[in-house]
Amino acid sequence: MFNIKINREDEIKVMLCSCKDTTDANSYYGELHKFGEDLRKGMLLNNLLSFLNALSNKERFIIFNSLKEKDRCVCELEVILNKSQSSISHHLRILEEAGVIKGWKKGKFTYYGIENKIVKMNLTSLIEFLSLGKIPRKARFLEI
Repeated sequence: MFNIKINREDEIKVMLCSCKDTTDANSYYGELHKFGEDLRKGMLLNNLLSFLNALSNKERFIIFNSLKEKDRCVCELEVILNKSQSSISHHLRILEEAGVIKGWKKGKFTYYGIENKIVKMNLTSLIEFLSLGKIPRKARFLEI
C-alpha cells in the first residue's frame, strides 16, 4: 500500500513538470501539498462548510425561511413542515450547531430564532471566499 502511494506521488510530480513550467517538482509538490493542508485545516472553511451544510437541506431551508418572518416554537414548525417533532428537532439541532439559529425555553415550549449576526458574518465570509477580491460594501440579501 505504501509503495502505491509513493508511485502515485512520482506520477503526479512528472505531470506537474509537464503542466507547470517548473524544474523542481519535489518543491512544487510540497508547496501544493502544504497549501491543500492549510485549506483543509482553515477555520473559515470549516465554519462555511458547516453553515452551508446546515442550509443545504430542503426542510432546514424551509425552517430558516419561516424563522425570517418571526421566532417560532417547535409546534409551529411541525405544522409548517408537516413533519414529526423528532424530525423537526433533528433539523433544528443541525441549524443550531452551525450557529444559524438559537433556541430558548419559554414556559414549557422551546422557541427558535435566527442568529442574524452569525448568518450575516457567514454570508460575508462566503462572499469573500468566493470572490476575487471584489467584495460589495452592502449586499441586499444580507439584510435578514
